Amino acid sequence: MSASVLRVLGSAAPARDAGAGAAAAPRVEATVPDIPTPRPRPAAEPAPSAAAPLALELLVHGVAGAPPEELLGDPRTVRVTGDSTAAVFRRADDADAEAHPERGPGRPVPEVYCWSRLTSGNGARALWLLLLPFMVANLAHWARPPAPAAAARAVRAYGVLVRLIALSLTVLLIAAACEVSLDLFAWQCAGSEPCAASSSWLAVLSPGRGGWWSQPGRRLALGALVPAGLTWLLWYLSNRTWSAYESQPPPPAAAEPDEAEDGVEGGAPALGRPGFWYGRRLVARLRAAHTAAGLLTVAAAVAVPTLRYDAHAAGAALPTAPGRIAQALLVTGGVVVVGVVCRRGRTESRADHRLDRAVVTLLPGCALALLAAVLCYACWSRPGWTSTGRLPGDFVFGALMLAQGGCVLALAAVAAHLHRRGTGGALRGLGGPAVAMLGCALGGVMSGGVAQRVGDWLGDPGGPGPGGSASAGTAQPVGPPVLLSWQAAVLPPLLLVLLLAACWFGVRGARARRVMAGSVAAEYPGASPDRARSRRIAGARAAAALTDSAPWFIGAVSTVTLFLGAGAVAGAWLSGRSPGEAARHAAPVLESAAQGAQDAGSWLVGFGFVLFVTLGRRAYKDASARRTIGILWDVGTFWPRAAHPFAPPCYAERAVPDLTWRMTTWTERTGGRLVISGHSQGSVLAAAAVWQLPPAVRRRVALLTYGSPLARLYGRWFPAYFGPGPLTALHREVECWRNLWRATDPIGGPVLAGGERDVDRAVDRGPLADPVAYGRTALHPLPAPILGHSDYQADPAFAAERAALLARLALAPGPGGPDGPQDGPQDGPERGPRLSKEPTAVADPPRTAG
Repeated sequence: MSASVLRVLGSAAPARDAGAGAAAAPRVEATVPDIPTPRPRPAAEPAPSAAAPLALELLVHGVAGAPPEELLGDPRTVRVTGDSTAAVFRRADDADAEAHPERGPGRPVPEVYCWSRLTSGNGARALWLLLLPFMVANLAHWARPPAPAAAARAVRAYGVLVRLIALSLTVLLIAAACEVSLDLFAWQCAGSEPCAASSSWLAVLSPGRGGWWSQPGRRLALGALVPAGLTWLLWYLSNRTWSAYESQPPPPAAAEPDEAEDGVEGGAPALGRPGFWYGRRLVARLRAAHTAAGLLTVAAAVAVPTLRYDAHAAGAALPTAPGRIAQALLVTGGVVVVGVVCRRGRTESRADHRLDRAVVTLLPGCALALLAAVLCYACWSRPGWTSTGRLPGDFVFGALMLAQGGCVLALAAVAAHLHRRGTGGALRGLGGPAVAMLGCALGGVMSGGVAQRVGDWLGDPGGPGPGGSASAGTAQPVGPPVLLSWQAAVLPPLLLVLLLAACWFGVRGARARRVMAGSVAAEYPGASPDRARSRRIAGARAAAALTDSAPWFIGAVSTVTLFLGAGAVAGAWLSGRSPGEAARHAAPVLESAAQGAQDAGSWLVGFGFVLFVTLGRRAYKDASARRTIGILWDVGTFWPRAAHPFAPPCYAERAVPDLTWRMTTWTERTGGRLVISGHSQGSVLAAAAVWQLPPAVRRRVALLTYGSPLARLYGRWFPAYFGPGPLTALHREVECWRNLWRATDPIGGPVLAGGERDVDRAVDRGPLADPVAYGRTALHPLPAPILGHSDYQADPAFAAERAALLARLALAPGPGGPDGPQDGPQDGPERGPRLSKEPTAVADPPRTAG
């Protein structure tokens, strides 16, 4: 079926920020078919000749992908290759298309790569909610600005700081578990007769019973099993996913080794390097360090009060000999852990098959042995020891918050230096520090929220800690450290700032909608203006443009969080009391505000904790809920675990090699043409896979992206990997690339807007008309919907651009083109790249990626 392309009035520039005021409406390309065409094939392609070469269309879906039956438009599908986690599917009629090319000569055989179960598989994925702060911290590693070759030291410093922040999050989580298990239960509640009597399972630990477990050291040893078990759970989840993702060798040696400095500009784009999607060695080393850090945190939580009692009981200023040995070992273990974390980062120039076996085995093993020795030492009989007040060492939370704030500020200084040396990046290069700050805030809220809720459950909810409302002569109420009450009290001001920022952006969006609504009808020739219809279309465009303001929103939230966190630490350390108690004798307005913030924050923390548990429970039992939550992981776990080994696994380390292998083997085996079409997050996977192809195969592959966040989201937040420079380099290497986008799409946009002046080689086509018709027409008797980010394949432009890409591939020079052999199945040995049969044991290059 033929189609006519109408270019209607408007500007050629893409949709601007929602607050652009009188910004002109974007030019819309409306592709109107001559006759209606039923879905799922909205527009047929030109009839091919009988001599047309074999063609394949490899579809890659976006987040929360639909089942293959829906994606292929056929209830009968077969799995071509893959397993139950990720696989390639075809229609049953196309299962043997390569053996019978005469059935559809020249028409692309559709097949789809389904990868959604990589992030929303079995019920264990519900435990990934616990890893949310770790995932955010890992994103900060990849959000650094581009770096020239002369800034290699700054790149390494950036990576070290992010890994230290990630380590602090692990220590914070285990310290929160120690606070609940050791302090609130084993030390405070079990040491108080009224609290222990209220729980039958705590009564056996009560000092009044005089049992074996009644001594504080033994109660601490028993309570230490909970944070030690949490550390083991984190290790188990990381090791299990490591075995399924990072530890799998890369399939073909597609890309040539690049000797340029990893992580800096000057060599091949980072995503095209052979070792980029193979983080086996780094994840194993970091997992050992973080596991040891967690075990050492538990050992220190038990050892500090025990050694303090022994020092005073012996009447000496220093601990006894066992105490000095334990202290020395704990300090030594901490120094070793920090040294391992600060050691060299990723090796991207080649696939590194080696493991640091001494670190991976000995470090967590020695930490576990030290923990066992400390627990045995704490269980030694001390008849005169009683537990009063809070467990010594609660200052750890304040020290961790100060350390995190200092690392974030140092990270911001390094990022600003890199931004001055290079170009691009959200928030003028400070996107990485802003993301790191959000990770720290999430970790503090989640860990402190659990301790706050448990303290409110065990003690007096109106006044946790020493500032509680216990009357004279009664037992001290059970409560967490004062700092956690201050953390809860800063939540209402933070939410108020979020509300004000949201209102500001909402007003800007409404203003932009009014401006754009006046010109919408003019973009559809012959349409009668309809005010309501124009407002809906303009509203969709204005809402989509708000995505461009997201970096400043994140920056404002991170800045406010940093200052509020610093204020919470200062208030807790200076006053030593909860906010309500600290403002007890201040002005009435200040006293009411402080008490109200504390009460509201405690309620918000409790609500968040209940919501968190509910989501986790639902995700464990309901597959549809796991798919919904999996959308978060689809976006956040694209990147390898370069900073935090306990983050959810990188699904791209499975998906990108799958796609690279499929494209390489199919083109080499058949000699045909292949177009890989990716929607939304699938376009990012498709581009990453094309980067990994050898040049000979890349000449036989076309790239079709639509609704793509390559430049709009990834290019802003991860400019070192998807900025204008890398995407322009990809365009030079991929002759046939076309990108479709709409002004109503909040995620997709142009990938090389203004970057290519040659019309014949232009990548972007858009904005496409959305809706395709303004009002009722003969072809659209019902109002056409505003599609936004969905149903790009229903637009006739999709089929037209796919056919054009395949036609250009047939004319491209190279194997099978005018200058090479004819297309068709190839006899003889396969011409694919050689595979590495054995691990390559060579010395590590000195070049790293931070």
